[in-house]
Order: sequence, then C-alpha cells, then structure tokens
Amino acid sequence: MTSRLILFGFVGVLLTGLILFASLAPTTSLTDSKVGPTLIIEEPVETPEGMVWVAGGTFLMGTPDLPRPGEPNPDRIKLDETPAHEVELDGYWIDETEVTNKQFAEFVEMTGFVTFAEKVPTREELARSGLDMSQVPDEELYAGSMCFNPEFDRENLVVGPQNWEYQVWKIQRGADWRHPTGPDSSIEDRMDHPVVHVNWEDAVAFCQWAGKRLPTEAEWEYAARGGPLHDGRKYPWGNERDPDGKYLANYWQGVFPTERLNLDGFESTSPVRSFPPNLLGLYDMSGNVWEWCQDYYHDDYYAVSPRRNPQGPNHSRDIHEPDVIKRVQRGGSFMCNTNSCTGYRCAARMRGEFTSGSFHNGFRCALDPSMIEEHQEAQSRIQKWRESR
Repeated sequence: MTSRLILFGFVGVLLTGLILFASLAPTTSLTDSKVGPTLIIEEPVETPEGMVWVAGGTFLMGTPDLPRPGEPNPDRIKLDETPAHEVELDGYWIDETEVTNKQFAEFVEMTGFVTFAEKVPTREELARSGLDMSQVPDEELYAGSMCFNPEFDRENLVVGPQNWEYQVWKIQRGADWRHPTGPDSSIEDRMDHPVVHVNWEDAVAFCQWAGKRLPTEAEWEYAARGGPLHDGRKYPWGNERDPDGKYLANYWQGVFPTERLNLDGFESTSPVRSFPPNLLGLYDMSGNVWEWCQDYYHDDYYAVSPRRNPQGPNHSRDIHEPDVIKRVQRGGSFMCNTNSCTGYRCAARMRGEFTSGSFHNGFRCALDPSMIEEHQEAQSRIQKWRESR
C-alpha cells in the first residue's frame, strides 16, 4: 500500500462519523422497535422552547421508484433507500433548527466538554472504528477534522480519474467546532450557524445534557416530509428543487467540486432560519449541514424494519466498508449537488463513521413524551447555572 493510500485509509475513518459505548455493542439481531399500547397523537404537555410537536401518524418511508440499471437517475437514488415501507410513529418533539454554535458553546462552558476533534486521537480509539492502525504513521495522529481542500489538483480531477477522496477532502490540523476551517478561523460572527465538527458521540453528549436525544432515522424523515401533513413530497417544500428559480435550501450551486456559484448567497454554512421552514415550521431539514440520527446505518435495514416506531438496526453494515461502524446522517449539506449527491431529498440516506465529524455535519435534538420529566430537570439545572454566572 502506498503512503497515499495509507493516508486515505486514515482520512476515510475521519471523514464523517469515537469511543463506542459498551451498551452500543453490535448484536446478532437486526431490528428493534419501541411499541406502546396506543399511538400518541395529541401533544401531552406544552411544547418545550425551541421545539415543534410532530403528531403521531403513518407515512411511506424511503423511495418507491428505484431506476433500473441503465435508466436515467437524475436524483441519484440509491438502493439503500428501498424498499419503500410504511412506518407508524408515536408523537414526539424535534428542534426547530440545527443546534447552533451559541447553544453548543453554552453546553461546553457549563460542562467543560471537549469534542473529539479537539483531542489528539490514540491508536486504540481509532482502531475501535475499524481502521487498521498498522497502516497509519505516528505523524498522522493529530487533533483536527475533515474539511474541503480548495487547493485540490483541478487539472488532474478533470482530465484524469476523479479520485475526489484524495484531492477534495483533507484532515485540517486544528479544525474543530470553534475553528471551522482551521486554527486561524473563528465562530465569533457565526454563533447562529449550526455547530460543525461534532462526531456522533459529541452530539449524544449535548442531547443528554439538554435532557433530549437524537431523532431516529424514521422520526427525522417523517418530520422532514411534514409529519401528519405529508403528501409524499420529494423535498421539505415540495417536488421541485428550485421552484420559480428560488433557492429554498443551502446547497452547492454549480458543478461539484470545480465550480461554486453561491447563488443562494452562502459559501459554507448559513445562519439557521435563513430559508423558509417546512410544513411543520422546521428549518434546514434540507441542506446546510448533514444531521446525525440515533440509528446505526445498515444498507439493507428497510427490508426488515418494524412498522411501529423503528429504532434502527442493532448493528452497523456498509457493504463498501463492512468493518467500519457507522451511524445515519440525514438532510444533505451545503456541499451537496446533483452531480455529487442529492442528500437534500427527504428520502436520501447517508452514513458516517461515528468517530468523526466534519465541516459540514451537525445535528438537532428530539424528545418523546416519556422523557419530559428528565427534560424538565435538565432544563432546570441549566437555568440555575445561567442565573449563577
């Protein structure tokens, strides 16, 4: 293996998704669900601040029409979006917006939490992600996170093999949630932007602090489609990506990765609420940043998913990297475009190594009625801390 491939092996693990909790260890069973005696539809208590109630209901999850081999596939629909299947969900709350830098900064200030990207990773930590650490030199172990490489070899990319993995992405030393593009960058004027460079465990830690949790993949898609108001729409706002030439989400305009037009007004992340909300009043369910979900990623999970309140598979499987533990990401990001990915579709799925964040993934929180007492206690602790400052 060449040194270039060795580096790419390391980059691959840090590309999107560290320490696996013992309670999350894979089991031999694939399916799991949470079923109560009756479907929860009515909101049981007043809506928590900054959240939206999603009434329980039934919807068709996934994509019903997968193009056959050789047929046009302009939406870049993937096999893991099939089969489309009916899902029934109890009601829950979900954040109006992605978690912002301001919110995450308060969490860090109160708890002293340090994200994974801010620490020099150990070989043991990385090995638990499925990486063969024997191929990684010591000099490649440093604090940092995945960023876009604006200095990639454009000529080679265009005229030669499009090895985007080698050229377009790089692990940027010193990149973390406080420094989104490296040590010389800052979030000082980006406090209302979504927090980035958080891995799955970082997101879980924030959710637990707030008395919340990550949404399941089914909850995320149901909310993106409009919950009980859904009508099978492709995007959170309808079936046309840019109706009347209007940009309704933060995504890449132009040919990725060589042409960036920024017609929506944003080169990277945008402040939350920059675009109109969906039917439920949720912002950025399409574009801006990829969002972590609770579920392990499994490429064939839809074939066996329970109908009622699916919680995702009990272990991870990506046929392209079967040894790497991955979690689901949804919603697309400002890096998505038709020629590279169409993650901004409601049904589109993505996976990321749970160990790693990047400059274009974040999260939002969810909450179900069984957690309301826990949530109220957490918010009371936070309020007391605010008053004591």
